[in-house]
Order: sequence, then structure tokens, then C-alpha cells
Amino acid sequence: MSTTHITLNQINTLPRAEAAALLTGLYEHSDWIAEQALDARPFASAAALKHAMVEVLNRAGRDAQVALVRAHPELAGKAMVTKSLTAESTNEQSKAGLTDCTPQEFAHIQQLNASYNAKFGFPFILAVRGPRGAGLTRQQIIQTFERRLDNHPDYELAECLRNIHRIVEIRLNDKLGYQPTLGHEVWDWHEWLAQFSDADDALTVTYLTDAHQKCARTIELGLQACGFDDVRIDAVGNVVGIYKAATENAKTLMTGSHYDTVRNGGKYDGRLGIFVPMACVRELARANQRLPFNLEVVAFAEEEGQRYKATFLGSGALVGDFKHEWLDQADADGVTMRQAMQQAGLKLADIPKLARDASKYLGFVEVHIEQGPVLNERDLPLGVVTSINGSVRFVGEVRGMASHAGTTPMDRRRDAAAAVAELALYVEQRALRDRGADGQCNAVGTVGLLTVPNGSINVVPGRCQFSLDLRAPTNGQRDLLMRDVLNALQTICTRRGVHYTLEETMRASAAPSSPQWQARWEAAVQALGVPLFHLPSGAGHDAMKLHEVMPQAMLFVRGQNAGISHNPLESTTSDDMQLAIDAFMHLLHNTHA
Repeated sequence: MSTTHITLNQINTLPRAEAAALLTGLYEHSDWIAEQALDARPFASAAALKHAMVEVLNRAGRDAQVALVRAHPELAGKAMVTKSLTAESTNEQSKAGLTDCTPQEFAHIQQLNASYNAKFGFPFILAVRGPRGAGLTRQQIIQTFERRLDNHPDYELAECLRNIHRIVEIRLNDKLGYQPTLGHEVWDWHEWLAQFSDADDALTVTYLTDAHQKCARTIELGLQACGFDDVRIDAVGNVVGIYKAATENAKTLMTGSHYDTVRNGGKYDGRLGIFVPMACVRELARANQRLPFNLEVVAFAEEEGQRYKATFLGSGALVGDFKHEWLDQADADGVTMRQAMQQAGLKLADIPKLARDASKYLGFVEVHIEQGPVLNERDLPLGVVTSINGSVRFVGEVRGMASHAGTTPMDRRRDAAAAVAELALYVEQRALRDRGADGQCNAVGTVGLLTVPNGSINVVPGRCQFSLDLRAPTNGQRDLLMRDVLNALQTICTRRGVHYTLEETMRASAAPSSPQWQARWEAAVQALGVPLFHLPSGAGHDAMKLHEVMPQAMLFVRGQNAGISHNPLESTTSDDMQLAIDAFMHLLHNTHA
């Protein structure tokens, strides 16, 4: 039996009541959301309709939002047992295998439901069809349920709403007969590459390990299969693919990201920026289309600095910033980088030849998962990056006087740890005051390490070692933040009668996006009917290195699970991947050599 699908044109042109009737069942017992969203017609895309519904619910207020959550059935709850679920919920819970729970699984979910309702006062909501739409496993559902029980009530309500919007996205896709086909494939490519890891129980891929080299070979084969004309692994392990222009002697647009990971990391950090342009080239090759410029995709071998202290090794080599002394760095097993590179068959003598002639390049663009909560909290799939934050890092130590915790009066202590704790609070408060024109906090400061050497429960700390990490979208903003923090450190130590030492360990300049390339990303996002949103990048990226020699701009893709990254929970959806692919293809077709 064939299914009749609705069209976006019908939604845009039919009388309001008829268009609303086509959208029934998207929100559980809450058709008013889709109906009110019709006020924003016409919609340029399904993505625009999805966001219009998000905006309706945002404006509706907390009471309406809680009522919507409460309109949903419990997972594997009484409604499933009595078969009183809506048709949509029955389909979703069945696809996730919740109708086939073992007695033990069913009992555990019932207990989780009870605990969750007792804490939050509404049912647990999860888009059980998952980030690819094919369904989560029962184990994944239970693990997510257990994890989210620890959330703050306000955050958990927002997480329920985000999951509801994901459920609606999938239901709308079903109504439209739409599948993010390329998004599904790219999602699968991430799974495919994630099989290679240094560890058996986590995704860890560090420079030139066996898993790292298998990743490189797999990407090389993938580039060849996608139709790239020239594919190679270079002298530092970067995997390079070139899709040649329609004419000889054309300039080149470079793109890409890294394929190494942090230890126990996520599947999408870096790799999304490799696979999105690969998918675009495959479609161009299948259609026998050539661009007016060469497209060079580089899977950078190293960005994270996990096995060796060198970071941005892969992209650094392309801008002539591979430091010879890195070769003598040794890993935890005493293997030097030189030895690792020789064992991998890399030709060290060719490293200087990797530096690119910037005059032959149009620029560098990079797609990357956001690695933060901003897009996720705003229910936006894409964000245009305005700048990669400049940063400065320090390690330091405060020295006071260790003394007896019982006999030293509070007003006569020289507590080194208390001084650092006061500094940490100042850093937090000072960074919070540093807001951009949009009112968002765009500077950040972190005391990530705080150690009391030889500390004891009954001793006032005489020493405290600490770190400082300060970041902001511009160098000037970063330097003002740094000045105020260092002045505060001096003031705190003087007042407390303690002394400090401080060493600057790293300073990276901000990398503002090229106005021309940023505008191309903006046009691509708007062409998809997705609201245009700008944000800085707090994390460093390969684009920072390429920025040293050529114009660059980045596009961020929303992450799930509060945008967490450098973590196994890092996730994004095939729908958002599809939008990133579509945006990249738009950029390619609207760029001229």
C-alpha cells in the first residue's frame, strides 16, 4: 500500500485550516503548535517550518511547555501496555524495541519512570528514533534515562523540549516523505571510521598509532571512491584529496579537519569536516560537474596534542610551521616522534615541501561540530563562526605558610589554596562581565588545575599550584581580560600575605573570519531557510593555523546532549549533517575563482 505524502507547497498555499490538518500528530495531543506556526508562512524549506514551530513553543511560556511534556506517554509505561498510545508513539516505541523488553528491563524502566516523575513532575522524553532516525537500542535508552536523572529540573525541562522537537522533526520528515539521504550516509561514515581505536573500550586515536594509520588508509580509500582525482598521504600523515577544476591553472579552495581524537573522545570532532566535503565531491563527480577552482580536502593527521605535546601538527606543516624539535619529543612509552614517523613510512625530508603557496589559494573553510551548548539550546542546526578565540595559558603557584588547621586563627592564616580559590571566583565573575554586542558572554576563563602538594586534611595549605586559561574573540579583548586577572592575582596575594609565581605557557592569536568567506556561509545558511546565527568559537581549530597564511571561515553544526564534545556522548543528527552538506554545496556553487 502506497503512502500519500504532503508537500511543502501544500503547507504554504492551502487555506489555514486545511494546512493545519496536514500537520496533525506532530506534537503529542498539541496540534496548536503547528497551527500557530502557519502564521510564518511561506516557508522556504522544511527546516524553516521546523524552526517556526520551535519559536511558537518558546513564546508559549513554561506552563504550556510543561503541559506539552505531560501530554507524552511514559516510555514502556502503562499506555504502551494498554495499547492506548497514539499511532506515532506506538511506531516510535516499537522501532526502539520497547515493546520487546525483557521482564528485567521493563521493571528497571518502570523504576526509572517512578524516580523521574518524583523528581521532575513530568514524564521522561527521549527521541527514541535517535540521531539517525533508525532507533536507539534499549541499552542506549536506559543509559540516557539514568544519566538525565541527575539533571537540574530547569535544564531537564529544556532537554525534554529539545527531544520533543527532534521527535517532531522525524515525524515531519515522515509526512513529507523526506529522508536526509546524504546525511544518513555521512553519519554512517563516522560509525565506519570509529571502529579504529587505540583502546578497546573507548574511541581514542592518537598520532601514528596502528588505529591512526588504519584511519588514514580508510579515509584515503574513501576519497578515491568519492571521485577525487589526486589522493595521497603526505609526509606528516595528512590524507589529501584534490578534485580538479574545470580549467588548468585554477586556484584552489582548501577545506578539511582532523581525524585524530582526544582520549575517550567523540566520533564527530574534526571528522565531520572531512566527510561533509567528501560527500559533496562524490555528488559532483557522479553528476560529472567541475568547479571553477580546485577543491583540496585535507584530513589533518594531528590537532589534539594527545600522544606528543605538538598540536596542530598536520595543519601547521601546511603553513610552514612544523618545528624540527618536535621530532625529539617522546610519548609515554619513550617512542620519539621521529621514530614513530619512520616506522609509519613517512618521509621526514619531505616535510618542508608541504608548506602551501598561499597565492595559489582562494582560502580555507571548515565545517565542525560546535563542541558547545549554544546552538543546541537555541534549537538551531547551523551557526556561522565570526572568530576563533584568541587564548593565553599560564601555570603558577601561590606560596603561603603551612600551619596547624586547629591552632591557626582564621585571621592569621596565609592559606595558598584560599588565595587561588578567590582567584578562580574572580576569573568567573570577570569573564561573565565580558559580553559581546549580542549580550552573550563571549570571553571565558578557567582555573582547570588546582593542586595542593602534600596536602593534609588538618593543615592550612602552604602551597597551591594552579593553571589559567583565558580566551576571547579578539586579541585586545583577551589581553584586557588577562590584565585584569593578573592584577587581581597580585591584589589577592598582597592582601593575604602570600606570594606567587606565574609562567605563560601558550599564547594564540584570535582568528577572525574572513568577511568574504563568512558572507558565503551566511548566504548558504539563509538559502536553506535556516535562521542566521553568529557565534565565536571558544575552541581552537585547524582553521586557526591556515588563518596565518590565507583567509578562513567556519560553519558550526549543532551538537546533541548539550553540545558536549571530547566525550563519548558527543552527537549530532543526520538531519543536521544533511543541512551542513547542503550549505557546503551552496558555498561551492556560489564561489568563483
